[in-house]
Amino acid sequence: MRINKNPKKIEGTLTRRVAEVIPGKKELASLMKKKIKVYLGIDPTGGNLHLGHAIPLKKLQEFADLGHDVILLIGTGTVLTGDPSLRSSKRADITEKEVRENIKGWKKQAGKILDFSKVKIKHNGDWLLKLKLKDIINIASNISAIKLFQREMFQRRVKSGDTVFVHETLYPLLQGYDSVVMDVDLEIGGTDQVFNMLIGRELQRKMNDREKFIITVPMALGTDGRQMSKTSGNCIWILDSPNEMFGKVMSISDNLIISYFELFTDVPSKKVKEYKERLRLKKINPIELKRKLAFGIVKDYHSENAAQKAEKEFSRVFREKKIPSKIRLAMVKDSVIDTCSLLVKINLAPSKTEARRLILQGGVKIDGKVKNDWKEKIKIKKGQVVQVGKRRFVQIK
Repeated sequence: MRINKNPKKIEGTLTRRVAEVIPGKKELASLMKKKIKVYLGIDPTGGNLHLGHAIPLKKLQEFADLGHDVILLIGTGTVLTGDPSLRSSKRADITEKEVRENIKGWKKQAGKILDFSKVKIKHNGDWLLKLKLKDIINIASNISAIKLFQREMFQRRVKSGDTVFVHETLYPLLQGYDSVVMDVDLEIGGTDQVFNMLIGRELQRKMNDREKFIITVPMALGTDGRQMSKTSGNCIWILDSPNEMFGKVMSISDNLIISYFELFTDVPSKKVKEYKERLRLKKINPIELKRKLAFGIVKDYHSENAAQKAEKEFSRVFREKKIPSKIRLAMVKDSVIDTCSLLVKINLAPSKTEARRLILQGGVKIDGKVKNDWKEKIKIKKGQVVQVGKRRFVQIK
């Protein structure tokens, strides 16, 4: 495939969904006039990808579309060490079996964004798990221990009375060594990965006598305004159903609308700026804009038809206050049961403690009536609708 040298295309690739280019955008733009090798690494810590993962994946595809040599690297080796980035404590250990399970569905999910006829997949376990002691010593001899130990997150943990384990300090070396093995020109990653990517840049320079550029992409905020992560429970998953995805997007606060357009859609930047100005001047209802956003995201990950149906279903449930057209059914053998036990029994809460919390927060309805008393006895009848939050419904059969 021929390299696309169009200055506007290059500028767009180095601007949209980009937080920083290291050492500089101008230098990288010049390098991109010839074919370069680019990679993005993701550790398989879970089985599902969310829209936060989609940001660097989209950036990777942009380089593939320009004709560059592009690699999606799955961290089957680094994941066993556990990336300490943004962690206040050590990551839980993960087994090789769990890693294999986690990556089973990744290609299908990433395939909603990446064109695998243009993108190669590699696993860093192929070389990291074969390293011998002398190899690790050789890699480590290129990086100052002081630099590793002075990492800000490690310092915070030490000051708070926590500890830092030796294997955590090795993680940046192992990730950095990926750049050396693949001999890349550019690494893409989230802003939380800057330290690790800079170590890779230093190793590439010292071990291969080559420059390596870095592109950082913004970290996504979840539906609650905090960083999107599976532990926060605020993710929009790539495998979410159209209805679930549409509803989650509609639940975000108004101040996230523009960033979601910029990060999660391909709506032209000029149009996004127009939306931003119209919002500022109160010339457009945020709900209207949110519906455009939700429709576009569902269309991208499912289809236009699915987006149309999801929009219709959202209106049915939230505007017309009707129950969903498709609702999960559950059998309850008890004739009378307390509210807490009911939620657990029909899988709307994982435990009675969580059920009690939901009830006390006013998030539980039975046949449209809010239930505030977690001890209340409920008479079970066929057709009863139990609702938790705005989007979770179960009907008693």
